[in-house]
Amino acid sequence: MNTFAPFLVVIVLAAFLFGLVFSEKPVEERVLRLLPAEGNFSFLIKVPGVGEEGEGVITEIGVTVEPDGEGRVLTDIEDMLFFTDTQNSIRTARDVAQDVTGIDLSRHDIVYTIRANASVIEGPSAGAAIAVATIAALEGLELNPEVMITGTIRKDGSIGRVGGLLEKAQVAENHGAKLFLVPESGVPLGGFEYKRDVKCGAEWGFEVCETSYVSADSGCGLGIEVKEVSNVEEALEYFLLEEE
Repeated sequence: MNTFAPFLVVIVLAAFLFGLVFSEKPVEERVLRLLPAEGNFSFLIKVPGVGEEGEGVITEIGVTVEPDGEGRVLTDIEDMLFFTDTQNSIRTARDVAQDVTGIDLSRHDIVYTIRANASVIEGPSAGAAIAVATIAALEGLELNPEVMITGTIRKDGSIGRVGGLLEKAQVAENHGAKLFLVPESGVPLGGFEYKRDVKCGAEWGFEVCETSYVSADSGCGLGIEVKEVSNVEEALEYFLLEEE
């Protein structure tokens, strides 16, 4: 009897594990869609950047999607120094756009055209803008030209920190932007001071006040509003034009 007991335990354990494995629901695979064979799938976005001398510059990034393709990412960039540190941003932005739109980009080619009035500019900080422009091209969206964005793009669609925010905000304002989107960072724009936020309320007959210091997003004296965004989908909400 003692010899049979361990064998019985093994059988019961195996049956339990077998039940766990086959009781799990199968994972549903996401079905990606394709673009129509005909149509104009393109978009042009203006992106504030920082030039070699630390000055603010505007870069124009064009995105054109070719419906009949092989999943290639093609670039037309006038400055190879910009091209070197922008390759990864472009590919990541493309992958994020596929995740957001659900469009199978392995069957479509995308051509990125980048023009900047500078010899060298900060490449990775255009990642978020490239993702937004790619999504707009794929979905045929009309975006608000008075909104600009800076920030790197990560594979999960989140937007990463960048430098030169003050210079970028100034050049964005000079080119007609009224809203400038920046990454969430907890760091005030351009190294400015935090603003003091005091909230008071009654508690047990006493007035209790709490003081906190938050990142000032008012533009810090600039004539442009500054907002922090955490990911590309949140950024898109600010870019989309309100329906009349």
